[in-house]
Amino acid sequence: MTESAITSLGDLARLRGAPELSSEVWEGLRSELTEAMDSASWFTVGVMAPSAAQALAALRALERSQAWEPMTVIASTEEQGPVFLKANQNGGSIRIRIEQGLGEGILITGHGDDESHPSTTWGPLPLNFFNEAGPEGQH
Repeated sequence: MTESAITSLGDLARLRGAPELSSEVWEGLRSELTEAMDSASWFTVGVMAPSAAQALAALRALERSQAWEPMTVIASTEEQGPVFLKANQNGGSIRIRIEQGLGEGILITGHGDDESHPSTTWGPLPLNFFNEAGPEGQH
């Protein structure tokens, strides 16, 4: 899918990895995501990245942007290579493992406190989606 075909969060769901985004699309997705996240009580986050350091940096930027308490890494890898980071805001935990064959990006799942609020996943978003530099810092 080309970047021009991305107009909403729903368009990202069909992708294996995050696309490059124009500033206009970036801002639109950011606004839509903020509104969507407002209806969730807590979140799980998956980060697919080339390294554990990049995955953790993407998660920390998300935590700062949302004013979340930093979560704690309880399992990680010393191996070099692509990783999948799974963070659970409800439990405050982060697990990182080597995972070959993934795309690249951030997946955020919003959860409710009961069955009347179904879980919804958004992404994959670019690894730098929550960096303070914004879309200009993506290249």
